[in-house]
Amino acid sequence: MKKTETYSNIHLNYKVWLSDEGGESLLGDDKWQLLKAVERLGSLKAAADSLKISYRKAWGDIRTAEEKLGFQLVSKIRGGKEGGNSFLTDEGKRFIQAYDEFHREFSDSVENVIVKFKRTLKKKS
Repeated sequence: MKKTETYSNIHLNYKVWLSDEGGESLLGDDKWQLLKAVERLGSLKAAADSLKISYRKAWGDIRTAEEKLGFQLVSKIRGGKEGGNSFLTDEGKRFIQAYDEFHREFSDSVENVIVKFKRTLKKKS
């Protein structure tokens, strides 16, 4: 058996999402990644394809989030000869940037708590 540092094999997994007053999900990692992909790729279809979800699900998830949030996240320009495109609205960009910062700070905080937890365990062993 390979010798490892005590407690080095302990990892914490977690999911974070925003919910409405009734507890229904507004935005979690899946929708966050979808919106970031729309911003990066300029297309809801391309974003859905990159995440291996159907266009119908992607569009439904965005519409549901928009309804619950009360503002538009994505704007679409219908196709034509060159095809359409999708982009985040100004409010959608602000929301995703704020969520990016929140997610980063939350992850950093969780990592600090894990380090503290492992130090506490090691003191007692």
